[in-house]
Amino acid sequence: MTSETSPRVYEDRRGDSAEPVVRPTEQDEVAAAGSQLIGGPLGRWARPGYHWLTPIRIVVLVAIGMFALGMAQKLPCYDWAWFRGANSQYTHACYSDIPHLYSLRGFADNLVPYFDRLNGDMNYLEYPVLTGLFMEVASWLTPGSGDMQHREQMYWLVNAGMLMACTAVIAVCVTRTHRRRPWDALLVALAPAFALTATINWDLFAVALTAAAMLMWSRGRTLAFGILIGLATAAKLYPVLILGPLLVLCWRAGKWREFGAAMLGAAGAWLIVNLPVMMLAPEGWKKFYTFSQERSVDFGSFWLIISQRTGKGLDTDMVNTLAALLMVLACAGIAVLTLTAPRRPRFAQLAFLVVAAFIITNKVYSPQYVLWLIPLAALARPRWRDFLIWQAGEVVYFLGIWLYLAYTMSGEKHQGLPPEGYQLAIAAHLLTTLYLCAVVVRDILMPERDVVRRDGSDDPSGGVLDRAEDVFVLGQAAHPPRHAATLEEGPRVEWGTRTPAS
Repeated sequence: MTSETSPRVYEDRRGDSAEPVVRPTEQDEVAAAGSQLIGGPLGRWARPGYHWLTPIRIVVLVAIGMFALGMAQKLPCYDWAWFRGANSQYTHACYSDIPHLYSLRGFADNLVPYFDRLNGDMNYLEYPVLTGLFMEVASWLTPGSGDMQHREQMYWLVNAGMLMACTAVIAVCVTRTHRRRPWDALLVALAPAFALTATINWDLFAVALTAAAMLMWSRGRTLAFGILIGLATAAKLYPVLILGPLLVLCWRAGKWREFGAAMLGAAGAWLIVNLPVMMLAPEGWKKFYTFSQERSVDFGSFWLIISQRTGKGLDTDMVNTLAALLMVLACAGIAVLTLTAPRRPRFAQLAFLVVAAFIITNKVYSPQYVLWLIPLAALARPRWRDFLIWQAGEVVYFLGIWLYLAYTMSGEKHQGLPPEGYQLAIAAHLLTTLYLCAVVVRDILMPERDVVRRDGSDDPSGGVLDRAEDVFVLGQAAHPPRHAATLEEGPRVEWGTRTPAS
């Protein structure tokens, strides 16, 4: 039996309890090869549970280290490129929205987001309420003395410190979501696209809230999950999408009460954050939603490829309608997949698919949007080869968009990446994302290929869904029970009931 089909575990001792933890170097060839940099795979006589460097501490330290490297990558911009010529911040691939919006969105003038009207191209702050609060708190912590360049630099540093705390939260939550697979969180900590895009914008705040919500659901704390998803949606729109596949999973398992508690928590938390601003500053509150609706076809989308290749601008209303239709069709496909799969899909798998579908069909793809997917990808498909293939495509896109902007900003010099090259960078992002989606779908249709289930687990991030029996299925799923994993030895999962191998 190969190492891919015969995972080993070790005992991670915490007090009097012992919990088996999967060794990634015994499952994953790329992880095993990478471990040679630190001495090779863990030996059979190693006692990792007795060392202060537990998996969660290692992952957090690695994540913070990579975040710091990402900050260092922005040094050319911090020193001069943000302030001395727009093109240099693109040629050095170190652009960030944060220092620019400090002055452009009124934080430098102590304007109140959503309430005070702005002067310039945007009349109100175009971010959801909780992200606006995050930005405002950072401005309170920014020294008000010195010239504008110094204040913008300090604002970026303050935000970077707050986003680093979000990174630590993400690392902890992903490490703990799958109890027996803490090392999968190294996919997040070492993801190159994570380090490169972490301080471009404020997305990590919503990602941290979403990761915390996933952890709460995995522990069966459905109301806490809902509250955190509601808060995450108040910071960024995409987390609400996760409730869709959760609805279908709870339908298949008959967990309506638990889903109702999650929905109640999500709606309540979102309203508590949004309602005061909605009532007291309605024009400022709705700016995020009207801006998203009115925004034309923009960077990173396949819609832009169509527009550039045809030489015709696409009507915004038509694109909104078509994108919404494609997203609905994708969600319908995910629902059918959920109800007809031979074993109920894992929650993390469907969460990844629905967010990826939104990213692929959307009319804009900013490079930091990859942060939405990285924690979900680590939980959905914890295989280094597939993850790195996807990350390679994202790094290509990260470099492509800045070089393309350099090309457009250089006038007749045309220094950078022309539109045809940028279209290839977009294609790399789209194709590698679709590749990872295809692998996840294959794991759902052939659960014996799912590396998470090979040790006998059912749905470690599923919470109340873990080992639950089905009450509603369609098609082949309604046939006699099938095993979630086919192993020559070790435990197997049979319709949610963990049984010893025969």
